[in-house]
Amino acid sequence: MVQDFYFQQMQMMVQPMRDELTRVGFKELRTPEEVVEALEGEGKKGTTLIVVNSVCGCAAGLARPAVAKALNHDRKPDHLYTVFAGQDREATAKAREYFEGEPPSSPSFALMKDGKLVHMIHRHQIENRGVDEIAADLTAAFDKYCG
Repeated sequence: MVQDFYFQQMQMMVQPMRDELTRVGFKELRTPEEVVEALEGEGKKGTTLIVVNSVCGCAAGLARPAVAKALNHDRKPDHLYTVFAGQDREATAKAREYFEGEPPSSPSFALMKDGKLVHMIHRHQIENRGVDEIAADLTAAFDKYCG
């Protein structure tokens, strides 16, 4: 019973963090099966941005606002997905399998083209930077890889 209460409280706390991304067009992937379905299905063609969301301060103050700003750019990915580190652990682990050669990082942004990782922005590239700088990094990647 205490465990159920804790789970419900945690879900209520993180829901606004989830909503911040789904409100701007991201689809949440909450299970490993959803990750495979998305990344082996429609995400296999064109460009796909995957945000590894997090409860940390740099996700709230920098990563989520930066990606929302970057999506106002002329060029943007065809598909937008998000997994939530620390909340949907199995889905996050499955998504990270597609980020070949990259260490786990949250928050982070992974840009894929035709199923292959082409650009990654890690937590250390998000922390202690401004929203505009991070958004500029994303839009530069969009310009390079998104049609």
